Amino acid sequence: MNTVEKKWIMPAEWEQHEATWLGWPHHEPDWPGKLEAVRWVYAEIVRSLADHERVEIICNDEGIKADALERLELHSVNMDNVRFHIVPADRIWLRDAGPTFVWNEKGEVEITGWDFNAWAKYDNYHNDRLFPNYIQTVTGQKLINPVRHNDPTKRIVLEGGGIDVNGAGRILVTEEWLLTDIQVRNPGLGREDYERIFAEYLGCDDTIWLGNGCVGDDTHGHIDDIARFTDENTVVLAYEANPNDENHASSVDNLRRLEEASKKKPLRIIKLPYPRPVVMDGTRLPASYANFYIANNTVIVPTFNDKYDRVALNILASLFPSRTVVGVHAVDLVWGLGTLHCLTQQQPAARVPK
Repeated sequence: MNTVEKKWIMPAEWEQHEATWLGWPHHEPDWPGKLEAVRWVYAEIVRSLADHERVEIICNDEGIKADALERLELHSVNMDNVRFHIVPADRIWLRDAGPTFVWNEKGEVEITGWDFNAWAKYDNYHNDRLFPNYIQTVTGQKLINPVRHNDPTKRIVLEGGGIDVNGAGRILVTEEWLLTDIQVRNPGLGREDYERIFAEYLGCDDTIWLGNGCVGDDTHGHIDDIARFTDENTVVLAYEANPNDENHASSVDNLRRLEEASKKKPLRIIKLPYPRPVVMDGTRLPASYANFYIANNTVIVPTFNDKYDRVALNILASLFPSRTVVGVHAVDLVWGLGTLHCLTQQQPAARVPK
């Protein structure tokens, strides 16, 4: 790949946040039969976050806002740290439909507004793809709409759940997400094209390509269910040790790929267990502790009423010693095929000169 000028860099998730963006659930088909329970889980998520940073909540209409307000007040949420926004929304997966926030060369925050096509799978996304534009009007920050370098008429489709960065030039992605012929986001783009995109728009010139994501992931390979940076040189990898489990083979392959990447530049690789399979209505769901979210002074982690909950929480607590690590019950939440990281999007603070 030719050298690309770095105009922006995506800060790591553990950098100071200005706020967290999320959307209040209203689309019942995302959680068939469980929307009511999921709204209470959301109240718990906001309660956990609002003690540490501002929470910006997108609501599809005034009725959804009233529902959110009632539940948050019943949960004794710090409402001084909560703001509501009435925005037409198809669904509420802000990690993917929302923007990616980056720092420019001056350390100012700008907004990368990827295009969104509902994971090249669903047809209800035309409101959600406008989330970056709305958020830009709230923040006043400059909006960047990434386009192909050889065809500026074509915007680049990308989802935040498919990328994880260390803030120092390295990025984790999977081949299943971007390089297979299933749920193709950007027809015609290949490995080198994506590496150029990561370098140009995210400041990442070292791409670590893992193989497959986890079983049950309808995004077809998002990284945030399997591997995450916890500091500049440490990656936690969701690893299934049971050779009879469907996630085992890809766990072994992804570990091998991380070990190869570590030969280029050292990585500390920490295995994070999977919970036992979570199955609903005959469908295996993408239950993974790797879908945690790092906020100011805290890390919220999905838990599944499983013996490995404590193991995962202890591993993450050891990796984030200055943050409080909190488990959030996610058995109902994962029925929507995503949990805490999928629902949230961090808005970083401006970079303070060192």
